[in-house]
Amino acid sequence: MSPSLLEYLVENEPAFRKARLPALYSDFQTQRTLNPDGYEANVSAWRKALGRIVGSGLAPAGRGAASNLFVLHSDEQLLRALESKQYGRPLALGTVVREALAAKDLVPLRDFLEAKESIYYRPWSVWNLASWTMKQLGVADILKKDSLPPGEFVVVSNVEEAGKAFASQQGPAATAGTRFDRTFSKAHFYKTFNDQLLDGHKLSETDMDVLLRFLSRDKPAILYDGTTIKIQSPTSSSNDNNNEPAEITPEDTSIAQLKELLVSLTHQTALLTARVEQLTAQAHQAVSKSNRVAALAALRSRKLAESTLAQRFATVHQLEEVAAQIERAADNVQLVRVMEASGTALASLNARTGGADRVADVVDRLREQMADVDEVGSILAESAGTVVVDEEEIDEELAVLEGEERKQKEEVEKVAREEREKEEAEKTRERLLAAGEVPSGEVKVPRGQGDKEMEDLMSRMSLKEDS
Repeated sequence: MSPSLLEYLVENEPAFRKARLPALYSDFQTQRTLNPDGYEANVSAWRKALGRIVGSGLAPAGRGAASNLFVLHSDEQLLRALESKQYGRPLALGTVVREALAAKDLVPLRDFLEAKESIYYRPWSVWNLASWTMKQLGVADILKKDSLPPGEFVVVSNVEEAGKAFASQQGPAATAGTRFDRTFSKAHFYKTFNDQLLDGHKLSETDMDVLLRFLSRDKPAILYDGTTIKIQSPTSSSNDNNNEPAEITPEDTSIAQLKELLVSLTHQTALLTARVEQLTAQAHQAVSKSNRVAALAALRSRKLAESTLAQRFATVHQLEEVAAQIERAADNVQLVRVMEASGTALASLNARTGGADRVADVVDRLREQMADVDEVGSILAESAGTVVVDEEEIDEELAVLEGEERKQKEEVEKVAREEREKEEAEKTRERLLAAGEVPSGEVKVPRGQGDKEMEDLMSRMSLKEDS
């Protein structure tokens, strides 16, 4: 076991590369004052390594105990598991555990489960100040032995990782579900979440106790009284009248028990259904072999299984009806609370407005002031005089502008027409030159000649060519 555990650390912990193993397995306690950086690096590497092997399920458990993912069993068995033929045992492991306990990275299991205050609470006292001073001077380490402190210690980093996984798995949709959906018995909660939080690793019962205590006390994500769990809704922590009670109520306990019973009966119906199918197959097989006795026995057993299955289905149906009624009643309670709060809010707002009479007075005063503003505006306009506009003069100015615009368009059209005529004359000259009848020079086509004159000219040119 020990070689595989060390190989696991070498493969999965960057600080446990082979070049560093001699230093990590040495007694580096004296480096605290001689080489503080090296001491801290070694301690940090070992603390991460202990969390890693516990979270992987490879850490040795106590005698007769199940392997835990959150609890480190610190004893001789742990030293033997980490022992190496080449490097021996980790000589400073006791120092590492004590440093982790002082930093509260490791917490004794019993203290973790029984503590009323959060593990993140750090009271500062004279004794803590003196302990911190002695630790900085190295006096506390000199007074302690380097033997491994025995006991069971909660690895806080592993619990925090599971808490984050639980929060991300729930998400806004789950936490905003109904009270029925968010309430569990402890056994039902364990069956639902024991293999869904840490990459398929199953939590032990001890792990589940640690996680529930952490989620309810240190990360108030749930309410927990030892038997019933209720996942907190997004608004459960506020004090509004609309919200659920911030405690486990008898109604929550009843809901949790009902859900657990429903799950159990549903599982039984699945088993009985499979049993009926199995007995039916046995009866067919016996008939095919002409084994009448076996066939009758299978049919009798199937009849009993079917009767039990029908009873289970009837019970499940009744419980589902009860669950639906509970959810409906819870919705009604919430609705009444919302309506009550809304009525209180409306009453408060109406009181702030002063009632209908006060609003009518305000509106009347506003209208009077607006009328005064209009009257003042009219007076000012009369005093300033009125500007008279001569419409005939404006029409004349518009006619002048239109005439100028029209003249500009005519000039543009004239220039364009002359350009076209010039182009046509040039084309005609080129055709005549090609026929050999017109000397090179500018050929002008008299303006106004029709197409007939052009045709006569072209015909004469053609007759000369024929002769």
